[in-house]
Amino acid sequence: MQQLGNNPTTVSGAGYFFKGMSLAMQPGTRRFVLLPLLVNIVLFGTAFGLVLTQLGTWIDGWMSYLPQWMDWLSYLLWPLLAVATLVTFSYLFSTIANWIAAPFNGLLAEHLEAKLTGKPAPDTGVTEIVKDLPRIMNREWIKLKYYLPKAIGLFILLWIPAIGQTVGPVLWFLFSAWMMSIQYADYPFDNHKVPFPTMRDALKANRGKSLSFGSLVMLFTMTPLLNLVVMPIAVCGATAMWVDHYRAQYRLH
Repeated sequence: MQQLGNNPTTVSGAGYFFKGMSLAMQPGTRRFVLLPLLVNIVLFGTAFGLVLTQLGTWIDGWMSYLPQWMDWLSYLLWPLLAVATLVTFSYLFSTIANWIAAPFNGLLAEHLEAKLTGKPAPDTGVTEIVKDLPRIMNREWIKLKYYLPKAIGLFILLWIPAIGQTVGPVLWFLFSAWMMSIQYADYPFDNHKVPFPTMRDALKANRGKSLSFGSLVMLFTMTPLLNLVVMPIAVCGATAMWVDHYRAQYRLH
């Protein structure tokens, strides 16, 4: 197996994200990074720009519903609502981008795993990708079904005066970080047909590593310009984490 340069037991989730940066730029990997990168640039470059131009108007409108006796909280709530809005739209755009790029992200994870383990690279062509599309899209749908009920509950919480508007944004960020970890770790797991509940439980067993990885992905996804390149970096980082911590136990073929 190709060594990653660190003892896997000491690499944090955030460390794997930064590892993904270097892996994405390595010869033999860059060509598989191109299509996910283009999807991310087109989607985030247009949609995120729209959100940033409207953000102040939206938050001012929401703040108008705050009772007068709570006006003193406005200085605290404005940045918290801004973070909650950016987190929400970042995850929404990320989900759409990942639906579009899912076959290419899976291909990137597959080839990078072969490179990291010293195994022969799979000979996956366009025909194989097309045949695999129903299974890949079904997996994305499973992740969406896992996300929606929890997201709706947190959205309702945000509308509870004071409590929801102070605690809600923090919970939104933590939940979105968890979902980012699930989203990107799922590519190498799914390449080996590991069921979604098994993958989810494996990440829960390393919750700290999963959350630190997902938090950094979330921060990059919320940040203009950085969000244009985050997708392939996250796929590479999650694949390195799979190779070090999960592959031996969950690899089915």
